[in-house]
Amino acid sequence: MGNSKSRGLSKELLDDLKLNTSFFPDTDPKAYAQHVFRSFDSNSDGTLYLKEYIVALHLTSSGKTMQKLEWAFALYDVDRNSTICKNEIQEIVKVKVK
Repeated sequence: MGNSKSRGLSKELLDDLKLNTSFFPDTDPKAYAQHVFRSFDSNSDGTLYLKEYIVALHLTSSGKTMQKLEWAFALYDVDRNSTICKNEIQEIVKVKVK
């Protein structure tokens, strides 16, 4: 990943990962991925640095409950105004069928 020697993933492996790990297996995940990226980009500069990525992975997988809740809130707080409105929730959970 991110390495010039990377050959990519086979179609079979991608299909298996999609089937077994995707929140939305029959939809286009681009919008959701953008929101996850935004929530990981802690300094809001449009770039995800290694430290931001590692910290985000740690807290979403093995962080304390409060850290996970704070991350989930940040994911839904699209405009970063410390509140979540109905439109923001709809933005995150909208489903676009391919």
